[in-house]
Amino acid sequence: MLIPHPLLGLRDAQEFSYLGDATLIDRPAAPAPDAAAPAGAPSGAPPDDEPGPPGATDLAAVEAAFCDYVFLRDNPAGVHRELWYHEQGDRSWLVVTRDTVTHEILGAELARDVALARRAGDGAPAMPGQGPDREGQA
Repeated sequence: MLIPHPLLGLRDAQEFSYLGDATLIDRPAAPAPDAAAPAGAPSGAPPDDEPGPPGATDLAAVEAAFCDYVFLRDNPAGVHRELWYHEQGDRSWLVVTRDTVTHEILGAELARDVALARRAGDGAPAMPGQGPDREGQA
């Protein structure tokens, strides 16, 4: 399988290490410093009868977002965007668009360019089965 590296041209896939779903670029934001849970609180969410520290419910939401980020992955059949690391080359990270059924590589971009475009608001549209709406799941 050949990967079209944006800077180096076609490269053998054996030069790369596969990381996983390209949505890993969209890491959840860290909690605000005032969202720290009180000592001994299991998840940062106070009991209903206690107001709790400011941002305590935000901490629970951040924990849930990180849990999803670390442990939940889609396993789509079809076109999917993936992270690949050029380990035996220029050590760049790529977002490779690949058909997981046929293994056809449809394109590749530098991951830094994809991340910068997403932060600027003009990121590539999510592929089916990716993103927060999880469209494409049965």
